[in-house]
Amino acid sequence: MYILEMNHVSKSFPGVKALDDVTLKVRPGTVHALMGENGAGKSTLMKCLFGLYSMDQGEILFNEQPVKIESVKEALHLGISMIHQELHSIPYRSVMENIWLGRFPRIGGKNSPFVDHALMYKKTEELLKELNLTIKPEDKLRMLSVSKAQSVEIAKAVSYASKIIIMDEPSSSLTENEVAHLFTIIRALKARGVAIIYISHKMEEILQISDEVTIMRDGKYVGTWAASELTTAMIIKKMVGRDLTHRFPLRESKIGEELLRIDNYTSPNPRSFQNVSMTLHRGEILGIGGLVGAQRTEVMEAVFGLRLHSEGHLYVKGEEKTCNSAYEGKKLGMALLTEERRATGIFPVLSVQENLLIANMSSYVNKARLLTSSRMTADVKKSLKELDVKTPSAKTLIKSLSGGNQQKVLIARWLLTTPDILILDEPTRGIDVGAKYEIYVIMSALAAQGKGVIMISSEMPELIGMTDRIVVMSEGRVAGTVDSKKTNQEEIMQLATKYVG
Repeated sequence: MYILEMNHVSKSFPGVKALDDVTLKVRPGTVHALMGENGAGKSTLMKCLFGLYSMDQGEILFNEQPVKIESVKEALHLGISMIHQELHSIPYRSVMENIWLGRFPRIGGKNSPFVDHALMYKKTEELLKELNLTIKPEDKLRMLSVSKAQSVEIAKAVSYASKIIIMDEPSSSLTENEVAHLFTIIRALKARGVAIIYISHKMEEILQISDEVTIMRDGKYVGTWAASELTTAMIIKKMVGRDLTHRFPLRESKIGEELLRIDNYTSPNPRSFQNVSMTLHRGEILGIGGLVGAQRTEVMEAVFGLRLHSEGHLYVKGEEKTCNSAYEGKKLGMALLTEERRATGIFPVLSVQENLLIANMSSYVNKARLLTSSRMTADVKKSLKELDVKTPSAKTLIKSLSGGNQQKVLIARWLLTTPDILILDEPTRGIDVGAKYEIYVIMSALAAQGKGVIMISSEMPELIGMTDRIVVMSEGRVAGTVDSKKTNQEEIMQLATKYVG
């Protein structure tokens, strides 16, 4: 028996057929992984299920009964919840207010203007205890870690008495310990008969937590298999339609002169980065490793001028420089691809072309102080071709592109500024194995051109496979620097968990 059946689902957008005769069948009390490259149609299918999109064709059976889901409210009423990759919490409100938003318990009935805070607190406390979460109902969301904020979203989904919970990349920002706790919660939900639809690009996780796996490719249904029958290599081949024998490209770049050096960079906040030193050379890919919260992002943002530093020196090509703004960072030949693509990278309501050109607009101004559209169009066309960005046109809104293609547009944006130093913060987060490889190829090509690349990553295989050296941070300090060809995951984890006084 299936709790959910989606049969022959099709959905088109202008210029793109996102779903073409797709099927998904989910059993109660199971984790059903939904996999595919970015642009395969996974998110579109889930948005049809959650009432965010209407299907062009197809049917949905819920508990073997046909249903028509035309809004999020109808999906929630049926018992279908969705935890999005980008959390939609309200940071300045409490945990309990976030969980019960839009349905606060009332004193004297649902039409009363008075919120029953005592009852809301009690219900939240019971819910958090049930899920074994060490969070208080009165905690403000902005004070919580990403993993705890995500746990609040799970608690919110459970509060709807959900029979199906869709989790879109739930572990993309979590440490290994936090992932283990997430899996504990998922197993508890399974034991209660809740079905989990789990979207992730992390193969090892899929094989560990899933019961069944459905794979999509180019908007079409490829097939469904028991997770126990699959291997990582099999999943990759079914996802991309070809063997991916090399997970990382072969690199032939030559390490040259020093491009960047920071000495004793220290934040005015004593709980942030302290006494951080490192160097970057031409042709080098330097990895920055460590657990979430190790202040990797913070120190790189300080280097680029987005954060204050109270002590320390910055040297670019051997000369001491000051950098207190992104404008100064760009002038020094630096570029920063931020960690949160949707929050601080793309402008979702603007086109691909506008997103691509926005960091380099001053170079297109002619003597009459007008923009030269022919040069702009030529640069966009060239950039999209060089980075193989898949988009219906340059005028398409960037929010409609897959995550991997959005990321390539952001890289193209910074390459137009002709930087010598590229800082890439989690460049492959939330994108599929095929798109990851394409990003790796771009990084390797940039290093081969003599540029210096700094890559912050939480994925240790990626750090080891793509870098020349790895600086490992722990609690805001450098715990050690290792040669990527001579290290292993155990050594990196030991450094990442080391106390550096």
